[in-house]
Amino acid sequence: MTPPVEDEPGRGPGVILRGREFSAVIFDLDGVITDTAAVHRRAWAAVFDEFLARHHREQSGFSEQDYLAYVDGRNRADGVRSFLDSRSITLPETTAEDEPAAASVAALAERKDRLFHELLDAEGPHPIAPTVDLIRRLRSAGVPVAVVSASRNAATVLSRAEVAVDVRVDGIDADRLGLPGKPDPALFLEAARRLRLDPTDAVVVEDAESGVAAAKRGGFGQVVGIATAGHASALERSGADVVVPDVAALTWSTTPAVERRRRPDRIQGG
Repeated sequence: MTPPVEDEPGRGPGVILRGREFSAVIFDLDGVITDTAAVHRRAWAAVFDEFLARHHREQSGFSEQDYLAYVDGRNRADGVRSFLDSRSITLPETTAEDEPAAASVAALAERKDRLFHELLDAEGPHPIAPTVDLIRRLRSAGVPVAVVSASRNAATVLSRAEVAVDVRVDGIDADRLGLPGKPDPALFLEAARRLRLDPTDAVVVEDAESGVAAAKRGGFGQVVGIATAGHASALERSGADVVVPDVAALTWSTTPAVERRRRPDRIQGG
């Protein structure tokens, strides 16, 4: 099903969602634009299960609920810390060892990244068709689109999925600018700054609890949660204004009623 976008002639475009008018749409990447969330989840499971089996055999394995609650949407190091904290496990940030068995936050994060790239090379990013179609139609109508991701691999994934956007804020930007990761709103606020918009003028589309919470804390005008089965209530608790299975469940209409006083100050990814 293709999300309806009704194009209208006239002044600079905005977008209407659920009866409210906005100037841009900001999307999360993994699980919203591409199905790489499943690849991330598998890589995390392999890394954490190996770690627990080696060092904490009394602990149960890494579950999908663990991924959604503690890892999804966070940068790698924060994901490691969050999951280990949920199991009352403390590790040093780094160790002097440089081997597969090294037990530190940095070592687990690095092993996860290597495995993610191996899986991505073998399987590809699997674009999510309704979202990709919506992004292309919004941009064709002149509505600015941004992507916000904690991943340092966002540019690679977007390129391989052949998805172009106006602004990209990712894990590389977070490191360069010293921005905290989700659920802090800093990454989303940086995207709004580059779009030259107040947060209230933008819609955010997210599938992670941490991302929904970040957008809500940032004061964005509409926060849309994309939920897997059984995950809707968690996104609502995190602050989603509406929760749907995919973007095709909503009607998105472009409108000329918004004066385009503010334009993206840079173009990234396309």
